Amino acid sequence: MITLQRRQLVGHDILLARHGNHICSMRVDRSNGTVVALLDDGSVDTAPNTISPGLRLPETVGSTLRDDWKFLAAWGAATAVLGTVMTMAAVAIGATLDPSTLEMLAAYPAY
Repeated sequence: MITLQRRQLVGHDILLARHGNHICSMRVDRSNGTVVALLDDGSVDTAPNTISPGLRLPETVGSTLRDDWKFLAAWGAATAVLGTVMTMAAVAIGATLDPSTLEMLAAYPAY
């Protein structure tokens, strides 16, 4: 089941458990998948941002759009084409019918 929630950074929790109040700042190194902490004594510590490499995390809106963008683009294009065709058909029918037929079509739900 897709929950579409923000993913929590596991590395923050690991570093907080290791060092507590001795952390001056933390940043996420997305290219390496780690969280880097600068400690008050000037040293640097890192922690992995995943619990287990094979663990499947809940889906987010961003990950869903990244994974399914081709499908969503095709669906949107098909919907736009269908809407355009239906609008053109309605305009063509309205332009070619005589007024008595249009009146009959407008009154049809009354029957």
